[in-house]
Amino acid sequence: MIKAVLFDLGRVIVPFDFQRAYAKFEAVSGIRAAEVPGLLARTDLVTRFESGEIEPGDFVREISGHLKLKIGDADFREIWSSIFLPVPLIPEAMLRGIARNYRLVLVSNTNAIHFEFILENYPLLRHFHALVLSYEAGAMKPLPPIYRKAIEAAGCRPEECFFTDDIEAYVEGARAEGMDAVRFQSAAQIETELRQRGVKWDGE
Repeated sequence: MIKAVLFDLGRVIVPFDFQRAYAKFEAVSGIRAAEVPGLLARTDLVTRFESGEIEPGDFVREISGHLKLKIGDADFREIWSSIFLPVPLIPEAMLRGIARNYRLVLVSNTNAIHFEFILENYPLLRHFHALVLSYEAGAMKPLPPIYRKAIEAAGCRPEECFFTDDIEAYVEGARAEGMDAVRFQSAAQIETELRQRGVKWDGE
């Protein structure tokens, strides 16, 4: 029996497109948008930031140096968070209904700048009972520690947790820790998966 429902954040609840930020970085750096992801990949800054190993101010300064940016902290944060699109992929009514009957937990690889923006702009997150965030947990999916923290936050056995993520490797990581996990494709698909497991909401 499912007692807790665990969702990934990006491309499961909130859509995003990194190209939006790359184009804006091009406008303020002179570095072509197509070159930005390669430059970022040659550092370990994003991984360190999302693992909680580097503070936001230091991250902004170091990335600005790599991309030769001459903008302030606020402008950087605005560009860095411009990846997010306004319309959530999961209806708020679905989250609200699940939260009435089950423990609802968010499990996300994210960073302090992005999550501050998310909290300010996506009020549907208020329905989650717990937030397990990589930069606070000190580990990113698919490493075992973040799933173990998520199971602890769920307050039940791993097999009583249903987890969905858009990245198959992260789904496999959850399964390795004993969770019932499926790859996210759409809200309708996840609704079907949940109902097949007996998860009910909105008075059913």
